Amino acid sequence: MNLSLKNKKPEITTDDRKKQAAAKSSVLAAFGLVAMKAVVGILTGSLGILAEALHSGLDLVAALVTWFAVRISSKPADREHLYGHGKYENVSALFETLLLLITCIWIIHAAVMRLTGKEVHIIVNAWSFLVMAISIIVDISRSRMLFKAAKKYNSQALEADALHFSTDIWSSAVVIFGLLCVAVSDWFPHLAFLRYADAVAAILVGIIVIGVSWKLGVRTVRVLLDSAPVGLEDQIIRVAEAVPGVLNCHHVRLRSSGAQIFVDMHVLMDGGKSLRDAHRLTEEIEKAIRGISPDADVTVHPEPK
Repeated sequence: MNLSLKNKKPEITTDDRKKQAAAKSSVLAAFGLVAMKAVVGILTGSLGILAEALHSGLDLVAALVTWFAVRISSKPADREHLYGHGKYENVSALFETLLLLITCIWIIHAAVMRLTGKEVHIIVNAWSFLVMAISIIVDISRSRMLFKAAKKYNSQALEADALHFSTDIWSSAVVIFGLLCVAVSDWFPHLAFLRYADAVAAILVGIIVIGVSWKLGVRTVRVLLDSAPVGLEDQIIRVAEAVPGVLNCHHVRLRSSGAQIFVDMHVLMDGGKSLRDAHRLTEEIEKAIRGISPDADVTVHPEPK
């Protein structure tokens, strides 16, 4: 490494800017949802809406962490981070998983307390439904944008943020159902038991979040433990051995760091090749592998037959 470049500010690519813009828009959307849900939840006394406000509050924290992680992960490799800073995105996704689990515990506990405790009067009005409808519209818009950016830039941090918003879509729908049941109980007193639907809806929100948390957590831990992407090793061996001059491909090792895949592999080739020809063949192998994993960092170890 050229030490004269050590203090040079790294250039931010267009893709990096777009990733950061997507993360920043997620922060702004989460902040707006928290404010709306908290105000309406407090005024109406709806546990379902308050649970959603807390959920969105943790989403805001997660979105801030994602924004920070995406900015850090854009930095190039240095002497302390030889494989780059991509793991910051994976750690961010794990942190978001823990926040989701905390949300589940609070929501379910509060709902159970309300079901087993004294009756709480809940005000159901137009504002109750309006804030949840706006929440669903914002969540659909943000989740689609984030999923698209996550797929385009292979960003686990953005994908985790998208999962947060997509979870909110379903949980908000559950809350609306609970509020409708409470309204029906007001119109028809003999259906008073429907007033508990708000707390039941909150429990369903918790169950939904648990499911998403589990899937996200498993995937994140796999990456942090350097588990190889499922099926990628077989694909790499197949395309490498299809390159003319490659007799065998073996000892393939894979690891992920953020959006990037690192590939370390051994190939068997004709021992009579010149060093120049062997090097040219390894470049052809690297090109073939990038055909299935464009951002892969490939290291090929040639072995003579």
